[in-house]
Amino acid sequence: MIAFVLCCCMVSCVKDEAPNNECDIESAWVEGPELEKLFYETAEMRKENISSTETSITFVVRSMLMVPTQIPVNFKITDKATIEPASGSLQDFTNGPVTYTVTSEDGQWKRTYKVAFAEPVLPKSRHSFELADTVEGGIFIKNRYHQFYEIDENGETQRPWASGNPGFALTLFSGAGPEEFPTYRSDAGFEGHCVRLETMSTGELGKSMGKPIAAGNLFLGKFNVDMSAVDPLKATEFGVRWDREPVRVTGYYKYKPGKDFTNSDMEIDPNRTDEASAYAVFYRNVDADGKPYFLYGGDVADLDKVLDNLLVYKMASVPSLPPTDQWTRFEMFFDGEDAPAEIVANKGCNLAIVFSSSKGGAQFEGAIGSILYIDEVEVWYER
Repeated sequence: MIAFVLCCCMVSCVKDEAPNNECDIESAWVEGPELEKLFYETAEMRKENISSTETSITFVVRSMLMVPTQIPVNFKITDKATIEPASGSLQDFTNGPVTYTVTSEDGQWKRTYKVAFAEPVLPKSRHSFELADTVEGGIFIKNRYHQFYEIDENGETQRPWASGNPGFALTLFSGAGPEEFPTYRSDAGFEGHCVRLETMSTGELGKSMGKPIAAGNLFLGKFNVDMSAVDPLKATEFGVRWDREPVRVTGYYKYKPGKDFTNSDMEIDPNRTDEASAYAVFYRNVDADGKPYFLYGGDVADLDKVLDNLLVYKMASVPSLPPTDQWTRFEMFFDGEDAPAEIVANKGCNLAIVFSSSKGGAQFEGAIGSILYIDEVEVWYER
């Protein structure tokens, strides 16, 4: 399900051989009792382990009307790099993002970040996958892949959906285009465009490392490309903030399993046929210590154990997605305990919705060539 790379390939904004030339913000935070009242949770006052691919940092607050005109934001940056404006300097965020520039020690490399304070913008209830950017990723050769986005009621661009494409890009050295990636936008939708997910080979490099396939996947959340080398199953951060109790998820799909089901050693199992998967989890987004909490790829490898997690309130899954070449409606209902109303109202829960062309993709099991189409996904709230 998740692409990977060698740790030695994981560098940011720099040439491989040049020392002291990185220019990243690694963490950002605000502090003090006067600023605590701005946030739903004090844990949201800190942004840790910021990916080297990020160029924006947003602190989510209760209301912009509460935000003072002078706030000191603190940063941890790459060793010996510099940042302008200075870390901890007073800045006005009430008129929009403030641009910070990080410069490497050798002075040759720069990266700009947009730092903002904003009220939570929640995803729409219906997702049609009509819009996608073509972005670049890779190490030495730029590969181009699709990244889905949506336009909210205020006309702002939101990106609640993610995939493993950024990690897969790091395994390619051929200048691949969007249709050569496991997840891309297709024009063969139930209505207009849709998502096309395909299980693909990761090549000889992947096979040698016991990760021979990458399942096509799409999920509410983020993909942290830096973690794909360190701990692949933690590269997928499932879930985005949600403010209503979901009851069911519906949508349309088509599915064709690949010919040969293989395990992580690429051994063919003639007794198994690949399966697609679709499931959703509604959970608390901070732990008992008040720290931000995410579900990761490894956490949901065994769905039966997910509800045993005290931070998970309920989940839903489609029992099966039988092969079909016709658009077919699916429906999954949430089962579990209702979250406390006060926690839901205070944006204290995340909703994760996950689709994969191979159910065993997280264990690098499946059939190369399995293809799943998904369209018109909708979250319902009435009972």
